[in-house]
Amino acid sequence: METVKMEEFTSGASGRIIHLFRNIKRSVLSLTSLIRFFIFIQSFFLWFLLLLPRRNHPPLKKKKWVFISRRKFEDEQDALRRRELADKLQTDDGGVVSTTSLFFGSRLNALFSRSWFPVSGDIKGIVIIIHGLNEHSGRYAQFATQLTSSNFGVHAIDWIGHGGSDGLHGYVPSLDHVVADTGAFLAKIKSENPAVPVFLFGHSTGGAVVLKATSYPHIKGMVEGIILTSPALRVKPAHPIVGAVAPLFSLVAPRYQFKGANKRGIPVSRDPAALVAKYSDPLVYTGPIRVRTGHEILRISSYLMRNIKSVTVPFLVLHGTADKVTDPLASQDLYNEAASPFKDIKLYDGFLHDLLFEPEREEIGQDIISWMEKRIEANYMNLEQREQVQDDLW
Repeated sequence: METVKMEEFTSGASGRIIHLFRNIKRSVLSLTSLIRFFIFIQSFFLWFLLLLPRRNHPPLKKKKWVFISRRKFEDEQDALRRRELADKLQTDDGGVVSTTSLFFGSRLNALFSRSWFPVSGDIKGIVIIIHGLNEHSGRYAQFATQLTSSNFGVHAIDWIGHGGSDGLHGYVPSLDHVVADTGAFLAKIKSENPAVPVFLFGHSTGGAVVLKATSYPHIKGMVEGIILTSPALRVKPAHPIVGAVAPLFSLVAPRYQFKGANKRGIPVSRDPAALVAKYSDPLVYTGPIRVRTGHEILRISSYLMRNIKSVTVPFLVLHGTADKVTDPLASQDLYNEAASPFKDIKLYDGFLHDLLFEPEREEIGQDIISWMEKRIEANYMNLEQREQVQDDLW
């Protein structure tokens, strides 16, 4: 009996030819004939559809437009409701001049803003507060009062989709928009106060926004320095599947609320009253994180860690060692690896995520004020030295 020689299959990974279809031309219908046949069937079917009588159905695009308009209307109504609440919120104790206003951002969205200034006297500098994810500027009233008592003026702005600003509550279509809005708001404040030192303050994801904003030279040039509390630098999803599906789902269903990513159960302060105040605040978004928002946080965090060595802006970073929301070791890496010539770090043993809502908030606020005063003094001394050099040259 004659032995039949079997042909060996080979791996395509090595670049060799697989012999599986070597004898395909010997079949009844060649591959080319099959392709031509299917093209003919497809063409005939399309020709048949064109001959069918058309019915007067409303166009699908109109239905889609009606849906989008209705959704936009609902978002606008929700934003107006939140704006009314934000405007009524009492954020001063009587010893501060407090105002609210609207600022139209880089994409012409109406963004709610607040300001606190001392009743009298010259100001040392201005602090612009960029809040964290899901909260709003009004939560920083106590910190603002502490700053004004040291003769600092304060401005704060609500992100898109937060507080009294436009957009669906808790939804951020792009953190790059927040970065651009931060730069535009800073430019406005600086143009109104050209001779006053300006600092950017950012908490958590707001810290990531501030850090990325000041990576642009035109924004960096407008600030004396930045303060970051618990910055979102090395953020990991609550579950590995979140990171895997986020890029796709952020395009397909950006507003979808992913319950598996909700971290509300993680304590952010050791002060029980501060926790009650936060989660009973109607302007604080307490629902599950939306897919696009979560993806944007992962994206900006990854970008900052890749570019950590290129950070040159003067900064103070503060972090609690017991923080379970953002990574205190990432703040340490920022301090160690950043190229900034003027940088400081303050780690608080056992403190949690919301540093300015911890029982020791006054101490933390004073650490921030002291650093800003030191930064202003250093810049003033440098200015005097430069003037002295110029005098010597003359």
